[in-house]
Amino acid sequence: MIRVRFAPSPTGSLHVGGARTALFNWLFVQHARRRGPDREATFVLRIEDTDKQRSTDEFTQVILDGMTWLGLGWDEGPLFQGEALQRHQDDAQRLLDAGKAYLDQGAIYFRVTHEEVAWDDAVHGPITFHGKDLEDFVILRADRTPVYNFAVVSDDSAMRITHVFRGDDHISNTPKQILLYRACGVPVPTFGHVPMILGTDGKKLSKRHGATAVADYQHEGILPQAMVNFLALLGWSPGGDRELFFDAAELVDSFKLEGVQRKAAVFDPQKLEWMNGEHMRHRGPAVLVSEVFKPADNVPHATALATVAAVLPRSRTLLDVARQARIRAGLDPATPDEKAAAAIAKDPAGYRAALQLAVLSLRDVADWSAEGLEARLRQLAEAHGMKAGALMQPIRIALTGATVSEPVNELLVVVGKDQALDRLTRAAQAR
Repeated sequence: MIRVRFAPSPTGSLHVGGARTALFNWLFVQHARRRGPDREATFVLRIEDTDKQRSTDEFTQVILDGMTWLGLGWDEGPLFQGEALQRHQDDAQRLLDAGKAYLDQGAIYFRVTHEEVAWDDAVHGPITFHGKDLEDFVILRADRTPVYNFAVVSDDSAMRITHVFRGDDHISNTPKQILLYRACGVPVPTFGHVPMILGTDGKKLSKRHGATAVADYQHEGILPQAMVNFLALLGWSPGGDRELFFDAAELVDSFKLEGVQRKAAVFDPQKLEWMNGEHMRHRGPAVLVSEVFKPADNVPHATALATVAAVLPRSRTLLDVARQARIRAGLDPATPDEKAAAAIAKDPAGYRAALQLAVLSLRDVADWSAEGLEARLRQLAEAHGMKAGALMQPIRIALTGATVSEPVNELLVVVGKDQALDRLTRAAQAR
């Protein structure tokens, strides 16, 4: 039997470090189930809400929403640590009655026996703490509330947790908890401490590095499949020459504790966006259309599909896809970005002249196809002694507001003849 738990504190959002811990626990359970239909494995979600001043229902819901978005379904819970106060107090009283704890100034202290504490960590291997380095510590405060180290031992014992996987910043807590397990006469779970997550500057990941909450990345257009893939590779490696692109089923099949690394992992937002782009292209435009356009937009399906397909190769987030696709579909204006505005400012008269020339030439194009349009535009540029780019770049800027896009002939097809001519005319007349 395998029972693991993820135990976040509802004092803030679900951050990437917590999400990665939840993912490793979830993958461990799912992989165990794959190894045999008779292998019982359970993922427990416990909300550690004993900090009543900072814990809120809103943060609890944010955590639940984040795990649901990532697809990390739990088997039991959410269970709330704050509801187990009586059990915490009863467990402390039993230690007190057994002489393994004592009362001092209203608080109950655990009596450390100074024995050596060692365990075989599932990630770091053998770890030993000398008993002389440990001192008696509080398990129940004077107000009868439990401290962290005692509450988790009481909870994990009651929930029959067999494996505890958490960040390696908890290693210093483990010897105290092992002593408590022994004193309570319950089995000590297998511990595995996963590596810290650092920013690209090598320092502990924090808000100074940008977004750290899972919900932030959801709102920035990251797919849950990409986020799971990225988080899994923060401190875990499949080994060999395996590609980095995984879907959830492949992660479950490949995940083994032996692949969890000891060294700290680096959270690189650019790598996350690259991976997200790969996942978007894997899903394809037909799947993404419904996430970019809504029924109220009244965009024909064929148009919506064509615009998403056109921008997908150069997009890294859903926001990129939506922004560019909606401009091409005529829902949002093609307002020049900084680079486009600078390009126009270099030669405003030349920009407008190129657009006017394009409009006059394109009006009578019967073959509004990528091949037909490319031929017409190149003939036009050659006839007027222009480089092709000098004609096509103004069209690109007028239709997208950017200096980079799909080839201009393909862009014109996606926008459509009537829309393209109308927008090019208005851009040529703008001052």
